[in-house]
Amino acid sequence: MSADRGRKVAQTVGAMNTITTGQVIKSERAPVETGVTVKLGLDVHAAQITVSRQDDGMLPKPSRQMSWSALVELVETLVKAGYRVRTCYEAGPCGYGLHRQLTGLGAENLVVAPRRWDEQGKRVKTDKRDARELCDRLDRYWRGNRTVFSLVRVPTAAQEQRRAVGRHRGMLLKEKQRAIVRGHGLMLAQGFQAPAGWWEPAQWYTLRAEVPAWLRPQLQDWQAKIVVLAGDIEQWTEQVTTIGQVSSWPKGVGELTAALLNAEVLDWQRFHNRRQVASYTGLCPSEKSTGLRRRQGAVNKHGNPRVRHLLVEAVWRMLASQPDYPPLKKLRAAVGARARKRYAVAAARRLAIDYWRLQTGQCTAATLGLKMA
Repeated sequence: MSADRGRKVAQTVGAMNTITTGQVIKSERAPVETGVTVKLGLDVHAAQITVSRQDDGMLPKPSRQMSWSALVELVETLVKAGYRVRTCYEAGPCGYGLHRQLTGLGAENLVVAPRRWDEQGKRVKTDKRDARELCDRLDRYWRGNRTVFSLVRVPTAAQEQRRAVGRHRGMLLKEKQRAIVRGHGLMLAQGFQAPAGWWEPAQWYTLRAEVPAWLRPQLQDWQAKIVVLAGDIEQWTEQVTTIGQVSSWPKGVGELTAALLNAEVLDWQRFHNRRQVASYTGLCPSEKSTGLRRRQGAVNKHGNPRVRHLLVEAVWRMLASQPDYPPLKKLRAAVGARARKRYAVAAARRLAIDYWRLQTGQCTAATLGLKMA
């Protein structure tokens, strides 16, 4: 190697290795014509982010921890210096704010579905290992292997706000049901079986005279909480239907369910075929096949649980209002609880696909055997 060429290589490598832990990046240079790509695997937490970095096809550098502001400054410096920056992190409680910051700076960021990265079963999990694994898979992903992880659809700010309204209503429903069950449990422990709507004011005034006097204050607390939650749920239900702006929906599904489905899916155009729709619902059967034997089991639940619950509930409501819908005919003819559950799941999966076809204009409701509200 000539002296001039050796100096150029040393300068390039030195420029790529100027980042040290805790330092502010002021001068990291890379010639634009070199096309250097920096890949960052990020293990994100509320207090800090663990970063694993790989430059082009080189081995990843040791993972290190930094603050959120330090990471943003690092990415900004790399982009301004002419690097092509590609990052990824797992979806989680920290949301999509970091994604919007990174993409706003010019980085190509991916949000991936969380999973266990310890494929070898070593039972060792650390932030640095996770960041290294994310960085390695990010490199394989951009080399063409699209199966290394599952991407998460990042909503726009407006879509996220609309979806948050429906999810807040769902959390209030869970809190209400929890309070109802608490009251039931207190009365059952004293040998008293309360009716289903014991917390409603009309029934409560009659019921309170029948329970022991020492138990009334506890039940009164739960009953008051339930009444407040019920009023809040009504208000948020109106907001969901108003924001949803659903023009039509199959009979039995209901305006509220249709609005919640649209808010969770974000955009029905995102799906390219019916298999993607079915996979998103998590209503596809699990499978364990080998050789000449094929065995399918319960649904894999690999998808959006809220969408799955909405679809299954809608199917049972549609039994009375959709006499010509083919999947429901099989459900009506099924005998036994187990068979009915299986056909209900199959009908929910088919309903998701047909609703996607309606939303994307591929079919009409009459073609699918559906009556619209």
